[in-house]
Amino acid sequence: MSNQSHGLVAKLLGLPIFESEWVLWLLIGLSVISIGIMIERYFFYRRRRVDVDAVRDELTRHLESGDFDGAAQALARHDSLETNVVLYGLRKHALGPESVEQLVAGAARVEQARFERRLPFLATIASNAPFIGLFGTVLGIIRAFRDLVGNMSEASDAVMGGIAEALIATAVGLLVAIPAVVAFNVFKSKLKRLSDNANLLVATLLASLKAVEPIAERQAAPRGTEA
Repeated sequence: MSNQSHGLVAKLLGLPIFESEWVLWLLIGLSVISIGIMIERYFFYRRRRVDVDAVRDELTRHLESGDFDGAAQALARHDSLETNVVLYGLRKHALGPESVEQLVAGAARVEQARFERRLPFLATIASNAPFIGLFGTVLGIIRAFRDLVGNMSEASDAVMGGIAEALIATAVGLLVAIPAVVAFNVFKSKLKRLSDNANLLVATLLASLKAVEPIAERQAAPRGTEA
């Protein structure tokens, strides 16, 4: 029975999956994908960057004069999370502040999903690359002990060389994960700032709509009902 078990183990160790080289190639591939995502997201955010203070000042000027169409045209010049969310509510301003508030909440979720695109994959690489590297290390140690069994005369060199080679996988896994973690946190922090800026512009729009609504109601009321 022990001989059969030993034979089964030997056959399993002979399978390509128990070679650690493929783990290194996998980590290199994940590193390339990770770097690609970082570069793509960086330019994505850069192209959609706006001066939110200037945008808010321009929006306020149009809203104070009641020029909702002019405000919409001003925001339509930009393609950013902040302006797209407010623009969606601004084009439906006639529905009233309550309806606009619900509409911009839905638009915010859509825009946030657009700006979060590929970030979950980056987070997956960041959290799993060390484990993949550790898996490669385990495979390398298994191979080192397999070589030790096959060549007892050079036991020390076989074990030390195999373990040193195996630890490369762990190092590469960490090398892939650390930049991915940093980039993910940076992008998430950037996205939070964009969401906060969008909330500020939305509050500006809703405040203007709520201020206009009582005036419109008084103008529409019959003169006999006025105090």
